[in-house]
Amino acid sequence: MRVVALISGGKDSCYNMMQCVSAGHQIVALANLKPPESTGDELDSYMYQTVGHQALGLYAEAMGLPLYRATLQGTSLDTGRAYAPQEGDEVEDLYRLLKLVKEKEAVDSVSVGAILSDYQRVRVENVCQRLGLQPLAFLWRRKQEELLDEMISLGLMAILIKVAAFGLDPGKHLGKTLEEMRPHLKQLSDKYGVHVCGEGGEYETLTLDCPLFKKRIIVDCAEVMMHSNDAFAPVAYLRLSKLHLQDKLTNLALPLQRECTCSAEFPRDPLSCATEECEDTEKRPLIWIPNSLPSVPVCETWASSDRSQSGFQWISEIKTNGGNVLEASHMGLSSLKDQAQELGLQMSDAVLVHLYVKSMEDFAEINTVYGTHFLSAPPARVCVQCCLPDNASLKMDALFCRPSRADPSSDCVPEKTAMHVQSISHWAPANIGPYSQAVRVGPGLFCAGQIALKPCTMQLVSGGATVEAQVSLLHVERVLDAINPGTTLAHVLLVQCYVTNRSYIPIALAAWAGKNEHEADLAPVTVAIVPMLPRGASVEWHVIAAVSDPEERRHFAICQENLPYQVMLHGVISSCLSCAALSLSLSLAPIRAAHEVRDWHEVSNLIEKALRRATDELPMAPHQLAALCCRVFYRGEEPDSQRLQEGLRTILKDVWAEKPPALVLVPVLDLPRNEILHLTFWLSL
Repeated sequence: MRVVALISGGKDSCYNMMQCVSAGHQIVALANLKPPESTGDELDSYMYQTVGHQALGLYAEAMGLPLYRATLQGTSLDTGRAYAPQEGDEVEDLYRLLKLVKEKEAVDSVSVGAILSDYQRVRVENVCQRLGLQPLAFLWRRKQEELLDEMISLGLMAILIKVAAFGLDPGKHLGKTLEEMRPHLKQLSDKYGVHVCGEGGEYETLTLDCPLFKKRIIVDCAEVMMHSNDAFAPVAYLRLSKLHLQDKLTNLALPLQRECTCSAEFPRDPLSCATEECEDTEKRPLIWIPNSLPSVPVCETWASSDRSQSGFQWISEIKTNGGNVLEASHMGLSSLKDQAQELGLQMSDAVLVHLYVKSMEDFAEINTVYGTHFLSAPPARVCVQCCLPDNASLKMDALFCRPSRADPSSDCVPEKTAMHVQSISHWAPANIGPYSQAVRVGPGLFCAGQIALKPCTMQLVSGGATVEAQVSLLHVERVLDAINPGTTLAHVLLVQCYVTNRSYIPIALAAWAGKNEHEADLAPVTVAIVPMLPRGASVEWHVIAAVSDPEERRHFAICQENLPYQVMLHGVISSCLSCAALSLSLSLAPIRAAHEVRDWHEVSNLIEKALRRATDELPMAPHQLAALCCRVFYRGEEPDSQRLQEGLRTILKDVWAEKPPALVLVPVLDLPRNEILHLTFWLSL
């Protein structure tokens, strides 16, 4: 890629350039926004470092690259989590500058030195999206102590030019190099929680030399300027009055990167797993053909759950038949929008979308239409190819949250936060579609499906299903921790794993079990075999978690048998009593003859009894949970889906009376062991 680097003169923007070059990209220009002359060195900006801006002319000369500069005209007007273009905001100054660079230098990407600042990342990504540029943020969410050590060891020399934290003394520390300051910064981090890379605004730096520089910068004269002479945490900076460039004595450049940090944390040892599940799907004779499913009523429709106390509502069974892919996509999304509006919801209220496609080859075209309906802070999304009928192109279901019916004075009004990272980094995959990696609403964390893409290249990792199962689960972990620091897989209540071959089932189960110390405490895994996943992946994980104490949550198990059928139900209730998940499997004894015809009433009675027992385990008022969604995985070649749907609806109505969950039927290639149906439920306040 041809890259323009946003530079402040500091270590982060410089080191991200080094990472870009290491990844094979070409830096062709530099860009910077400088403060107006009337404001001096220090500008009160949420976005930009301006201290040390006098050095940037030499900075560009040291690299032998053109520098595009503009004067900041705007201020920080929109300071919310999301950003919408607004004339007079300082972000629009960046838009105009990068638009100019794109026109002059034909760049297609932007180097950004953000480490933890969502505020900065969101605004740069907004500008890049409008200009058709790809942000490259290789420092994003890196461990700061590791990152600082790496910068120093790879030859980046920077000095502190501003201090603003307890333990940093202007007289002692301004002008010191990072290498000189490293022990003290780590000590402050251990004692007081200071960010060693200065991500909390503790200090700012000026890069004097790095492997990308052909010459080094020498500071001849600088004056300490006191901004705030606080007794505990004085704020001061260096005003640079005289600098010059010096030829390097040697041109031997240090390596820009020892090992890609994506790969460094990937699993190196294959998992050991049982092989009892590895028989080929085509050899399995078990077919379930119930002979007494109810007939389908002509007029009845039932496409959504009831609205929960906190404002959650699930819309299901958005299907499109006939037409080309673009027409079907427009039709399906318009139908979802219409149904949402009939329920008093907006598309911006969407939290999680499941998108099932007839062919993964249609993924790009569907994304084009999908993106026009979710413009800002889009919902998390799970997308897989499943066994839809020949005349169907896609089907969708979606969870919405609009807490207007909740009492505004109560704790039940949840705040919605979307993590929509579009920058390429070493953290986790950037979005390959118009969706968020995760959305938090109250204590609920709703994650997008994750496949094993290498974040810095966005290519599928090598090593097959064993590596993919572990890497994609690592991405899930990182997303959970990013949307709510400290959240782990132990907080997961519902987990679904899609694989493309039956032999991958034990691999996925072993990957999940390997992430948890006590298998009894795991949320149960639902595994389904599907024809294809995005990018040709072998494994995709989807989880929903809760921000509550995982050690205090409650598990329960229920078994109902009536040979040859067995129902196993596992339930997990969050410790905050705000949400729960149920996982129910219906199995048929393998000794039964193939193609045996059985009575649906036996099956329905077993499922209903198990669900009624489960509802007795759930919290009662004031924490009574609403059943929002029942997702049913079944083999696509088996019972007529409409009749199966009606049979299951009858059960759900009998159990939940006037407030049954939305029902979603997912036809798949196969299910584990002797399962003939697998139902998962999500319940919430």
